[in-house]
Amino acid sequence: MKPGMILVGMADLNATKAPGALTTLGLGSCIGIAIYDPISKVAGLAHIMLPDSRSISNNSNVAKFADTATAKLVFDMVKLGADRKRLKAKIAGGAQMFAFSSTNDNMQIGKRNAEASRAVLKLLNIPIVAEDVGLTYGRTVELYADDGRYLIKTIGHGQKII
Repeated sequence: MKPGMILVGMADLNATKAPGALTTLGLGSCIGIAIYDPISKVAGLAHIMLPDSRSISNNSNVAKFADTATAKLVFDMVKLGADRKRLKAKIAGGAQMFAFSSTNDNMQIGKRNAEASRAVLKLLNIPIVAEDVGLTYGRTVELYADDGRYLIKTIGHGQKII
């Protein structure tokens, strides 16, 4: 990991100001929700595991769910100087890591996480300007507060900036 890089664990979130950077490792079906204010150069990253806190009885970790993590991340970013009206989002992850013979939507957690992330960002009026979701492989991501770069790294599928 690069010096000054803040590690965001699974079911975790964090925010930073430039020149800071955030990373989360091993996004499979999980989603890395990256939010950025291009003027204040405040960036935030959440590593969500599940789509909706309301469907789980033990939901005390707000960072675990798309709905609660995104709201908390925006709150933390505003405390650092971000303006809600300028926020832009990028999402990555949401892979289907295992093959299932069933077409049951409950087994497609990556797809459900991506849909929930899109829905909560829309509800919060935060446009998604780029995404790299789905398929069958994991991702590690890095978000840079200085310019909003979202670096997606994969094993066997290269890397790209969105």
